[in-house]
Order: sequence, then structure tokens, then C-alpha cells
Amino acid sequence: MKIGIYNPYFDSLGGGERYSLTLASHWAKIHDVDIFWEDKDIAKKAQQRLKIDLSRTKVVPNLFRGKNILKKAYLSKKYDLIFFLSDGSVPLSLAKKNIIHFQSPFPFVGGQSIANKTKFRRYQAVVCNSQFTKKHIDQEFGVRSEVIYPPVGINEFRPLKKEKIILTVGRFTAYSTNKKQKEMVQFFKTLAKNLPLWEFRLVGGLLEQDKTYFQEVVKLTEGLSAYVFPNDPFAQLQDHYGRAMIYWHAAGFGEDEKKNPAAMEHFGITTVEAMAAGCIPIVYDGGGQPEIVRDGKNGFLWRTPRC
Repeated sequence: MKIGIYNPYFDSLGGGERYSLTLASHWAKIHDVDIFWEDKDIAKKAQQRLKIDLSRTKVVPNLFRGKNILKKAYLSKKYDLIFFLSDGSVPLSLAKKNIIHFQSPFPFVGGQSIANKTKFRRYQAVVCNSQFTKKHIDQEFGVRSEVIYPPVGINEFRPLKKEKIILTVGRFTAYSTNKKQKEMVQFFKTLAKNLPLWEFRLVGGLLEQDKTYFQEVVKLTEGLSAYVFPNDPFAQLQDHYGRAMIYWHAAGFGEDEKKNPAAMEHFGITTVEAMAAGCIPIVYDGGGQPEIVRDGKNGFLWRTPRC
């Protein structure tokens, strides 16, 4: 089969991109797989950051870039299957089969418009990354999606000699799903008084447009045993997980889940990775995290800084 894969966020190489590119790598073993993206180095970057082998795939010009809807639809006809990661929109595709994946809630986008209902007729499956996301997508778009949890290479992570390290992993950005690194550093400043031998490591992807936010995080760490690691290669990420004793996650803190569900952690791939490496997860009780962590059984859920 000839398969196309489109994700509007490939440059961030986060959890949703791992989902899409893992599919690309798997399907490419027996199918002809095209990745729609402008940066030809995306395969190399995915290998370095996510350790995903895309050597059998082909990176082709993004046919979904631009405003000519009819042209995009026409070019999609040659594909047997196209897998889309949605940014809240429903692309028009004339591929033989189509799958659309939602990794985040998209409230108030007019999901049940006549145009969307018409385009959904071309889709054989609507997929979500968690029950949390599914609840919001089904309500907004009037569909019956199915949950396929993200692939996590748990065998890639293992405990090393544990140290007094608190770790958080997540993209440095003030937009989309803000991981609340600034708030966490401020919390750690208070905690550090009672934990003088502990250090806090903040690891995550960094894009050019997010450097202002990143510098604000760096500024807050001054004078603390808190250290930031942007765009670490996969091997270094494994080392962080392996040495850390506690995994701390705060996405969703201070947000109203009913009014702004997209601000929650939609699933929590890094939480699963951390647990595979033997970290004790202490994660915010919202979004998809409770589908992973059972409070007091395999980790801890929190709602306030005082737990």
C-alpha cells in the first residue's frame, strides 16, 4: 500500500509526533510510506531525539500546506491510506482510506459543522490517545472515536543507580500544553529549604519561537540546584530517567479543566517512560494522567503544591 502521514507539529518532536512517526516506521516495513513535511532532515532528527528509525520512509513536500483545498484533495487520491494528526481541523482527503487522530481536546471549534460532517464520511476511523481526549472529541465533533494509547518503548528505559534527583520532561513553551516549568521551579525553591541535597532537572524540546519562555525558566533557576536541558539526545534522556528518583509533572495546574481541557496533559507519555525507568511519579491529577497513575498504588496524584 501507499501510505501518507501528516502531522502539523512534526518540528516539535513531542508525544504526538512519536505516535505518528512510530506508525510510519512500523508501516514502512512492508508498505511505501511518505511523510508530508518540508524539512528533509526530520528523519535524522527523529532518530536522534526519539530513536525512531525512519530509514525506510520518504519525506515528501507537504501536500496539505497551502490554501488550495481542491488541489490538496486531488493530490491525496494516489494514496491507499492517509493518517492525519488533527490540529482541530478535519482535512479533506480523497485517499482510499483515511484515519484521523486527535491527541488533544479541541472545544468550541464548530466540530459538528456541515463541512466537517461531510468530510468525516471519508474517514474510516477516528482515533484518540486517551479516554480523556475521547470524551471531549466525541462531544465536540459528534463522533464515536476509539482509544489507541500511544506507543511507548518501555524496554528503552531502565533504572540506573538512583540519585536524589527530581525530574520533569516536557517541551519548553508558553503555548499549547504548557508544562508549568516556571511554576515548578518556584515550588522547588520552597521545597529546596527542606531538601538541601536534592536537585531538580527540567528536560524538554525547545523551538526557536519558545526561547523567550525558556530564558524565563532559566532565570528562575538561578541560585537553585535546578538545571535545564533543552533538546537533549535520546541517550541523555535515558540517563536522566535512569538516575532520577522522582518524576514530577504539573501540566494542568491552575487551569479549569472544564473551561480549558486542552491545558491538561492529554495522556502522559513521559510519565510512562519515567515509570519504566523506576521513577516514582508525582503527577497533576487531571487530563489523561489518572489513566496511568493510580494514587497510592503505582504513584501519586496531586492537586495543590501541598499535595
